[in-house]
Amino acid sequence: MTTHEPDFRFTQPGTLIAALPAVLGFVPEQSLVLVSLERGEMGAVMRVDLPKVLDGDLSHLAELASASGADTVVAVIVDAEGAACPMCNQDYRDLCDDLTSALSAHGMDLYAGHVVDRVEAGGRWHCVDGCGAFGAVEDPMASPLAAAAVLDGRRLYRRRADLQAVIEVVDEKRSAAMVPVISERSDARGVDWRADPDGCGRRDVEAAMALSARVCDGEEPNDIELAGLACALTDVNVRDTLYALAVGAEAARAEALWALLARTVPEPWRIEALVLLAFSAYARGDGPLAGLSLEAALRSDPQHRMACMLDTALQSGMRPEQIRELAGTGYRLAKRLGVRLPPRRAYGRRAV
Repeated sequence: MTTHEPDFRFTQPGTLIAALPAVLGFVPEQSLVLVSLERGEMGAVMRVDLPKVLDGDLSHLAELASASGADTVVAVIVDAEGAACPMCNQDYRDLCDDLTSALSAHGMDLYAGHVVDRVEAGGRWHCVDGCGAFGAVEDPMASPLAAAAVLDGRRLYRRRADLQAVIEVVDEKRSAAMVPVISERSDARGVDWRADPDGCGRRDVEAAMALSARVCDGEEPNDIELAGLACALTDVNVRDTLYALAVGAEAARAEALWALLARTVPEPWRIEALVLLAFSAYARGDGPLAGLSLEAALRSDPQHRMACMLDTALQSGMRPEQIRELAGTGYRLAKRLGVRLPPRRAYGRRAV
């Protein structure tokens, strides 16, 4: 996962570590977190499971770091047990040595390596190389980035598993039972589409917006309604029009609907909901949710065109304002279909 926070200036390790939950969207545990520095400011941030990198190849991680355009990286090793184990420091030093070699192949330097037991107020960090530096982690909830995340409507999760719950299928039996329902709705929609393609698309988009308003009000759509939306998303004109909702005044409503759909319908229909959710999250600057949604979508369909494009953009650190430009296609399609979309929302200066 790659995110950007160029407005945050690096000062001390305790401050930097405290900022990680707001950037990642959750509190990292058993993790290696790489923070690239761009002229002293926090740039791209990447996290991987610590067990995967202790004995693994770091070349891909270094390649992702280099895509950010920065030339300096800080490594933060989060390990509750290892931080209190003097013998583990050699493993950390070996890891940082390997990381230094991998980064140097891309013209980058490892500025510092820190080990921390827990990313919360009172957590303790120390340097990897035995320099003797150590200190306490500041309160993550008091971080300026945490405040910015809350103002942007982002939720900070206690664990990565809590973030995953946003998109995981809740009821496998219900999901499987929806397959014949979706097939039936698809057949009925096919008849309508052949009679009037634009009219069918217009009704689908309007139905999706109405359904998102009901979901936002706390209503639970029935399986027939969700099945109808799922098969409507297989229509490229409907799907591409709905991408525009991500930059509209009612973007939160649409995002809630995509998350509900992702948790409810079976594959392959679930994939389109995941990608719509990813685009919406990315557009508002929520890199963690966007990355997780794309990961799930690409696991099911590695060749999905939009998912691949968004994943490449996210991994390379493309800014949300650049991604929002893709919504213009949706507004043009809506005009052709005769659909009135919510007006575009105004964005402040905010980057992932």
